[in-house]
Amino acid sequence: MTLTATSFDWVRNLVHKESAIVLQPGKEYLVEARLLPIARQLGIPDVSEFVESVRSRPSPDSTRRIVEALTTNETSWFRDGDPFTAFTSTVLPALLAARGPNERLQIWSAACSSGQEPYTIAMLLEDALPNAASRVSITATDLSREMVERTKAGRFSQLEVNRGLPAPMLVRHFTRAGTEWEVAPNLRRMVTVSECNLAAPLPRMGPFDVVYLRNVLIYFDLPTKRSILSRVRSLMRPDGWLFLGAAETTLGVDDSWERVVIGRSSAYRPLKGA
Repeated sequence: MTLTATSFDWVRNLVHKESAIVLQPGKEYLVEARLLPIARQLGIPDVSEFVESVRSRPSPDSTRRIVEALTTNETSWFRDGDPFTAFTSTVLPALLAARGPNERLQIWSAACSSGQEPYTIAMLLEDALPNAASRVSITATDLSREMVERTKAGRFSQLEVNRGLPAPMLVRHFTRAGTEWEVAPNLRRMVTVSECNLAAPLPRMGPFDVVYLRNVLIYFDLPTKRSILSRVRSLMRPDGWLFLGAAETTLGVDDSWERVVIGRSSAYRPLKGA
């Protein structure tokens, strides 16, 4: 490994400053693996040499590339399954019963990566609701500019659609675009995509009926988790629903939430008066 301790510490501090993501000691191999392709694109064979060049001559573009390279963009269709079953079986019927016929449902897919999560939600809504595109608005956000552009494009490789997307849904909601698959226009009309750093003050959005904030909090320290949950709650309807990753919880982090078990999954709701 060519990454020096000085270079690793500088990258750790940069990533924490820009995104609040915590890179613990022992993650040197991750930094090395993620930054080496960028260094080689620039004709620099050594990761520490690349880091030191950015450190001595920083620019917004170079620091952004480092931070984005070290954010995790692992995703798939219907990832973990149960939160989407809970949405269609319990959450969506409850919201439709509570809202007026002309009220538009607003859903937020935070940390949307390359778009599989928001388009999974859009497919479920398209199959469940007549004229779903006129009744539901899905906001998809991510820290990475590259992921935002990929989500906007709505195009996926054969390998990507093979990861969790049932064949009937692929046929029903996608069209061939060369070697890729393109999301149908009805789904794209439901989804608005933008950049958003969850660790920074959030833009004016919502109020949201449902928030998917899955597999994100695990990368932050406790104060940052607490701060993010507080800011997310401020953008939600009082009877809204929050979905976290299977390894995440509000318990012991922010006591302003109530955990609700739904089948094999669970969701969180803002406590009244919190």
